Amino acid sequence: MKKRLSEKEEALMQVIWRLEKAFAKDVREALPNPKPHINTVATTMRRLADKGFLIYEDFGTTYRYSAAISQKEYTNKFVKPLLTRLFGNSMKNVVAFFAEQEEVSVEELKEIVKMIEKKNRK
Repeated sequence: MKKRLSEKEEALMQVIWRLEKAFAKDVREALPNPKPHINTVATTMRRLADKGFLIYEDFGTTYRYSAAISQKEYTNKFVKPLLTRLFGNSMKNVVAFFAEQEEVSVEELKEIVKMIEKKNRK
């Protein structure tokens, strides 16, 4: 698990994290349209298992996959260092960037403030 996942691999992992355990057909069904071919999904999931991101159970002719790494672990290992490099480890700079891009709604900003206040109370 040395390299960050591609965009397509991350999309599959998002589904696995949400479903917890899934067959390739379940993952394909949960992906947005246009859906990739089932063979593409199955191959990508095997590669994710080879890379150590997924584990699987053998059900004869098919496999049921689950995450070998939690979404939080992935974020801490691969996303947090990226944010540190781009924004100097400043959450203020991260939020300011997205707020300036108009990609964060007022409601989301209020939620962020609540999360910060809750964390500071601990």
